[in-house]
Amino acid sequence: MTRLSRANLPLLRPDIAVPNYEASSLKAGILHFGVGNFHRAHQAVYLDQLFNAEMDHDWAIVGTGVRAADRQMHDALRAQDFLSTVVEQEAHTSKARVTAAMIDFVPPEDKAAIVARLADPAIRIVSITVTEGGYFIDPSTGSFNPDFPEIAQDGKNPDDPSTVFGLVALGLKRRREAGIKPFTVMSCDNIPHNGAVARNAVAGVARLYDPGLAHWIEDNAAFPNGMVDRITPATTDRERKLLSDDFGIEDNWPVYCEEFIQWVLEDNFCNGRPALQDVGVQFVPDVTPYEFMKIRILNGGHAAIAYPGSLLDVHFVHDAMNHPLVGAFFAKIEREEIMATVPPVPGVVLAEYYELIRRRFSNPKIGDTIPRLAFDGSNRQPKFIVPVVRDRLKAGGSIDALAFESALWCRHCFGKSESGKDITAGDPNWDRLKVLAGKAATDPLAWLSMDDVYGDVAQSPVFRSAFSRSLSDIWSKGTARAMSDFLSV
Repeated sequence: MTRLSRANLPLLRPDIAVPNYEASSLKAGILHFGVGNFHRAHQAVYLDQLFNAEMDHDWAIVGTGVRAADRQMHDALRAQDFLSTVVEQEAHTSKARVTAAMIDFVPPEDKAAIVARLADPAIRIVSITVTEGGYFIDPSTGSFNPDFPEIAQDGKNPDDPSTVFGLVALGLKRRREAGIKPFTVMSCDNIPHNGAVARNAVAGVARLYDPGLAHWIEDNAAFPNGMVDRITPATTDRERKLLSDDFGIEDNWPVYCEEFIQWVLEDNFCNGRPALQDVGVQFVPDVTPYEFMKIRILNGGHAAIAYPGSLLDVHFVHDAMNHPLVGAFFAKIEREEIMATVPPVPGVVLAEYYELIRRRFSNPKIGDTIPRLAFDGSNRQPKFIVPVVRDRLKAGGSIDALAFESALWCRHCFGKSESGKDITAGDPNWDRLKVLAGKAATDPLAWLSMDDVYGDVAQSPVFRSAFSRSLSDIWSKGTARAMSDFLSV
């Protein structure tokens, strides 16, 4: 067993890839908010590859965050010199590598140090991974909502912000005052037009206390849209033990992920960028087609298996894909309804992309879990499912499978699986969802009263009828029988 640290890198087994660059050769160029597993399996891996190619050593990452969990990650990574073990898993192979693209981590409670980094001319990109629900947007419209209490508070106390966007706005304010060129804000979250959403959030906070600053941000900072993709489960003791048993490494917070990785970015940077195109990042004029493809087929597909899997007590995603009902439902909703709403994507055959997604979901080595996919439905459904319903209704197409998925989400939020097991709360709005799900057991339309989730879709007679029918069937027949009957039609 080898404890992960820079001093111990020479002691690791020869089949474990390690950095060929020294920490002393790196200089900070990126401040990243939200150092979670996905960031370390994705953005940090691309930069590690770039540094290994002896390129762009002035673009190293400094991590930070605003949540208590960010402090936990800080402590875990600092104890091992900010190194991360990334294990890429396929059905018959596992490869481990140690990445060293991060050189520092500002703890979340040290706001002065975070703002100082934001104002540092060396920081030319601020990247963000704060999940779909972290952008303070109205789920039904996708617009930034300044009425969130945290945002309103930042507007009243701009020099002591508590949100990522309040901090970023303050950092840009300091740069403007000092005559320092602004940085690029690069969202790495699964949100349609994530760059535009980030711009609206940063400028929206600034506008609450300084409209001139908001205009300056909109005119001078850059907010590229991007599509990010790599299935990366949460780390548990299972992954720590696997790393120890299979590779002899003791790592506080290892990252397990699939081998597949993709990043499509608009080349819209105001203060330089690393040569990411040399390590596989695809730069395009418009990321919209790629966003539609990934968010609808992959993230929508995740939703389609999460809730039946949860209700049928399936824990792992690959087991859900192999379940005769869940796997068949996934195929039906994708082929008959979701894929029809995806516009042509340059160089991509959608049928082949669907097969790729199906194989990725079925990978038994990943260890991805149904609870992870079922997490935060009140923020994910308005982004991954409801827009598909809206487009299908406009086109006059069937929405029966989409309505059934929504009914499964409602039944999941009741909080009990079909066997009577408690379903763990996995949503910031869980209490509200659970109450509405209980009412919907006898009055299905109670669930559609959530205007912030369904918006105008909830007023569609076609969707209301299909949803009510589906939820009534699930309650009267049970999930398995209702799914079986639905699939046989």
